[in-house]
Amino acid sequence: MNDSILSLRGLRKSFGATEIIRGVDLELRPGERRALIGPNGAGKSTLFHLVSGNLAPTSGEVIFDGQRITGWAPQRINRLGLARSFQITNIFPKLTVFENIRLALMRHHERQYTFWRVIDRLAGLRAATETLLEKVRLQAQAQTLAGEMSYSEQRSLELAMTLASDPKAILLDEPMAGMSSEETHYTMELIREVTAGRALLIVEHDMDVVFALADRISVLVYGEVVATGTPEQIRNHQGVREAYLGEEAAA
Repeated sequence: MNDSILSLRGLRKSFGATEIIRGVDLELRPGERRALIGPNGAGKSTLFHLVSGNLAPTSGEVIFDGQRITGWAPQRINRLGLARSFQITNIFPKLTVFENIRLALMRHHERQYTFWRVIDRLAGLRAATETLLEKVRLQAQAQTLAGEMSYSEQRSLELAMTLASDPKAILLDEPMAGMSSEETHYTMELIREVTAGRALLIVEHDMDVVFALADRISVLVYGEVVATGTPEQIRNHQGVREAYLGEEAAA
């Protein structure tokens, strides 16, 4: 019996004559934290687009929670319980932090066309928004315009918006990119906390984060998974050390 929450089977993606993803097989277990690493141009973001429905594969299939979701629209995939964040922060800068999270919750509950004055009367929606604010430690910034926050706070907000659909699995695409060492540590611990009990597939270039956060690591090189294992196994994998990790693996 397959106990995976997410399965990629023979996944391929070509753009014209150029094959970017070359037969990827990957299994993500419920509650597992899996890191996907590889050099620039390896196809990591393309793979995320295939899983989340932003791109359709050339061949192969994506199975999520027992259903074949290959070719589904992103919104339909999200409703099934798979959520993702992007490399570029995806928030509404002219809305407050509270309004951003509330809007994400409304989308999940299909209330996005409710008039604002009616929204304010929905006690359950307000309570859910406040719960997410607390979960990502942004209570103090609730009435701050999202565009006025620091970059790391914006990423925390985006994480709250990702959690708004109460997903079974989360895809995070380089959540620590552009952060200072202190911001990176804070965000890593926040991700560890808020994804507890959920499956996580994360693309990240910071090897300290990868080795500290992941249960298992898959290495993608030129569109193919060349190795999968525990952090210790990947750290000691000679081929990975030579092809990608280099001196970082020996540190």
